[in-house]
Amino acid sequence: MNQRPVAAAGMPPIGQGEPPLSFFEFWPAWLFYTPVWIWIVLLMLWHRSIRLPLLANPTLPAGGLVGEEKSRLFARLGSTGSGCLPEWILVSPSDEPADVARSLEDAGLAFPLVAKPDIGCRGAGVWPIRNGEELVRYRSEFPDSCNFILQRMVDVEGEAGVFFVRAPGECRGTIVSLTLKYFPHVVGNGTATLRELILGDPRAGRVPHLYLDRFADELDLVLPAGEAHRLVFSGSHSKGAIFRNGNAWITQAMCARFNAIADEIGEFHFGRFDVRFADFEAFRRGEDFSIIEYNGAGAEATHIWDARTRLIDAWHTLCVQFLILFRLGAANARRGYRPISFREFFRQWKREKSLVRRYPSTR
Repeated sequence: MNQRPVAAAGMPPIGQGEPPLSFFEFWPAWLFYTPVWIWIVLLMLWHRSIRLPLLANPTLPAGGLVGEEKSRLFARLGSTGSGCLPEWILVSPSDEPADVARSLEDAGLAFPLVAKPDIGCRGAGVWPIRNGEELVRYRSEFPDSCNFILQRMVDVEGEAGVFFVRAPGECRGTIVSLTLKYFPHVVGNGTATLRELILGDPRAGRVPHLYLDRFADELDLVLPAGEAHRLVFSGSHSKGAIFRNGNAWITQAMCARFNAIADEIGEFHFGRFDVRFADFEAFRRGEDFSIIEYNGAGAEATHIWDARTRLIDAWHTLCVQFLILFRLGAANARRGYRPISFREFFRQWKREKSLVRRYPSTR
């Protein structure tokens, strides 16, 4: 096996005998999600509403289901988000290079940075930016009518998805899903090219389309023996990161910390925090981690993409997730909140899909 995921100190290692992929892990979305969509229709009929999920987080745009702006979500966490939100700035199309440089200086930011669309999902359009030339290139390839975020890079190997749920009126919520994310690497042997290493890997070789385009300019390079080459920067499953079920590693201290963060956001009842950390045990104590972004009602319990997960268990997890989503929406409706119109929801959904197609390929 020439691929190895490198993890933060203390993270459970991926066993050599574990399957590289589940048989359904990269099924087309229409095939995998069909039973889930049938369940959603049944929930709509039971609740006599198709818009209740938009009320799960009643003060977020569309509940955080679609079209939310990361800048608005970050702003709800203040300047540092309980001490765990990396510094960031928003760049608009009208900003001149001098304006951007001044904003970076005012925010205390310097390279390396991460560039990401203000509106987006599934890691679309995310680039590591290590110098001014890369920033110029990103901006030239980014849609000229859209905002993007520059955020301090948290360049550590530990990443996790923390799925948090809290019922309205309750003082304490819980973490219902913890996904541990691993960044795959291939290791050179002194003779094979990067292309050969990717194609020969037990996992990457079965989904080479996730990696080959990203390294189109490097595929013929021969990696020195023992040199590791990271295949993905973004901790997104659809971009090639490896996910593992971390539910057994959830602690009360971790839950307490995310309850405090949800309090700071306000009326946050359902969503996932994507965090990075250098020390897994510190993270389990609720310490020393950074929130790189968070999502509301559109989030998913991503531990289902563990290659060891059974298909029936993945479907069950998602069906329970949507049951909770509808129940939260119904509870908030009883509190007097009202969702946006279906026309406005469709407009936001259509806009997000259009933008994602125009973003530069994720690095």
